[in-house]
Amino acid sequence: MKKIYLPLFIISITTTITFADTLELYKNCAGCHGENGEKQALNKSKLIGGQETNLTIKELKAYKNGELNQYGLGNIMKLQVGILSQSDIEELAEYISKLDVNASKKKH
Repeated sequence: MKKIYLPLFIISITTTITFADTLELYKNCAGCHGENGEKQALNKSKLIGGQETNLTIKELKAYKNGELNQYGLGNIMKLQVGILSQSDIEELAEYISKLDVNASKKKH
């Protein structure tokens, strides 16, 4: 029985570390988009919380490559996502897809 606990512990720690890293990545986004993706960045963008993962990946890659300028925020977004790796983008998109734009309202 003890042999089962070690792999589960390792998986748990790895998941926690990955989540912590992704949360750290999202902190750069939260300044404009809000803690739960509930804000329009600079009162211009759509809400990103709960957005479909593949759409977020597509948009982040396009911003990174300078191919997208939604709401006139292309240059800002290019700077924000310019240092992200492909795996960073994928993890961030997955994280964003799980955000609840109504979470802040529920706290009050």
